[in-house]
Amino acid sequence: MPQTRPAIDQTTPAAPAAPAPPAELTFEERLDFLNTAMTLRLDEAKVAYEVNTAHIPTEPVDLADVVTGPVDTGPAPLPDLYPTPVAALLQRAHHRLLTGGWCKDVLVDEDGARCMLGAIRIEARGDSGLESDAATVLLDAIRRTFGDDVDSVPSFNDAHGTARVPIRMVDQAAHLADARGL
Repeated sequence: MPQTRPAIDQTTPAAPAAPAPPAELTFEERLDFLNTAMTLRLDEAKVAYEVNTAHIPTEPVDLADVVTGPVDTGPAPLPDLYPTPVAALLQRAHHRLLTGGWCKDVLVDEDGARCMLGAIRIEARGDSGLESDAATVLLDAIRRTFGDDVDSVPSFNDAHGTARVPIRMVDQAAHLADARGL
């Protein structure tokens, strides 16, 4: 089968290499020389791109159709709960921290955000035994990761400046409680 060639030869001739800078230039002068050479090459590439794509039809885009604001969908749904009570409580506390916010130095701040223990307490719904078991598993999960130097859940919570680590530890405690069948 004969090979067909385009009507216009679209190959571009190789641009001559930029001359090497003289050796007696200082480092800064060589950098300026290379910057100028690269700028020239980029300008040539820009023109070549514009020439090669000029035949492609385009339609104007209305940015109002593209750029939209976030949709308020409300809080994320709670995923399936663990089958064990302590693990389910820790999972609810984790979800509460993600959706309601995390704080330190108080159980609940003025915006309604809660610390680790505050989230466990509200999700325990008055069951102090379940709350105590969840706090014990949480402290155990913290000590597994950060060592036995951690005194309590509140001291661990208050030692952090952001929510990332405390929230992650509540999630890990839920996994631990589920693995233990609690």
